[in-house]
Amino acid sequence: MKAKRKAEEASARIQETATVPDGLVITTPAEPGMVRTQIYLTAREHAFLQRQAARCGETMASLIRRYIDEKMDLPEDLWTNNPLLEPPVHDPAFVGHEDDSINLDHYLYGTPKRYKKVRGKWVPVAPQA
Repeated sequence: MKAKRKAEEASARIQETATVPDGLVITTPAEPGMVRTQIYLTAREHAFLQRQAARCGETMASLIRRYIDEKMDLPEDLWTNNPLLEPPVHDPAFVGHEDDSINLDHYLYGTPKRYKKVRGKWVPVAPQA
């Protein structure tokens, strides 16, 4: 129901339709300043956009425009003025493990270690049966 209503609204926004000799139908959008463009998508990308458009009840074109608008609305200084990208505060009392990054699940969740140090090099641990 929602998708059908969206399609009807999209059809209502089209001002004029013309057919050229080779049978191609050309539509002019009601919104001024729109430019028609063509892109190539992988089958996976196309399927994703179809699913998302159906889920949101809108056309693929409007979904793509919305995604582009979201990216265009990001602040200019997002990557230069972001406190989450600042280096961490140095804490001299902090004592970590030298294998924190490669055995993170072990330290966070208690799973078995995936790597161990053998003769100065980190090697994968054989899975336990």
